[in-house]
Amino acid sequence: MANKKMKLNQVIAIGNGEKSRCKKIMTKLYQKLDKEALFAGITKTYESIDEEGEQLPKEEKFVQLNVRDCINEVSSALKEMINIVATQDVGNCDAKADIKIDDKIIIHQVPVTHMLFLEKQLEDIHTFVSSLPTLDPAEKWTFNNEVNLYVSEEKKTIRTKKTPEVIVKYEATEKHPAQTELIYIDKPAGNWNTIKFSGSFSKKEKDDILDKIRKLQQAVKFAREEANGYEVEKIQYGDKILDYIFK
Repeated sequence: MANKKMKLNQVIAIGNGEKSRCKKIMTKLYQKLDKEALFAGITKTYESIDEEGEQLPKEEKFVQLNVRDCINEVSSALKEMINIVATQDVGNCDAKADIKIDDKIIIHQVPVTHMLFLEKQLEDIHTFVSSLPTLDPAEKWTFNNEVNLYVSEEKKTIRTKKTPEVIVKYEATEKHPAQTELIYIDKPAGNWNTIKFSGSFSKKEKDDILDKIRKLQQAVKFAREEANGYEVEKIQYGDKILDYIFK
């Protein structure tokens, strides 16, 4: 990149690519550094003691890797990666935007890095609220401030009790006595008056909160995009770090 101002989102877009490229170079060199033979070379020439003696060919093995070349390759990759990441990190410190909903500012000048944190928290809050129970729609509920709970309408149900009763199956005659049978009949014994209580949300309450969370999530994303449009000056100190180490 030339030494000029760039938008922060442009720096972010190329940052991961630079990190990946640098990692590949470092990994490739790490794998070679274990092979010491690649850094070694030799030349052997033979001189016979007498002029008519046996003549043997020269033996040579060339150096395939030079630590200085490795350092230069790593330094070149690291310098650009450090500059990109430094530009992004410094830009993140300065890049800010208002979080707004319907032109109303909820939070003034929030740093872009904090907005990434807020997005994660809002996602967790959305998951939490989504799992909250809601009132049984089969009941009619009213909120009671005194008990801080929802209260259902009172419902009356009859309680029955088995009561013994003798029935005559056959009336008595001159020759036979009456035939009777003891049976038990369910007869009303009283009434149950039932009132239900609930600490759940109404569906509307839950939906209203989820709607607010979704609006805030959108607002944070819009603000982050706005902040990422901030112009940053490219940082150029990667060479200073690596020159200090290797020179």
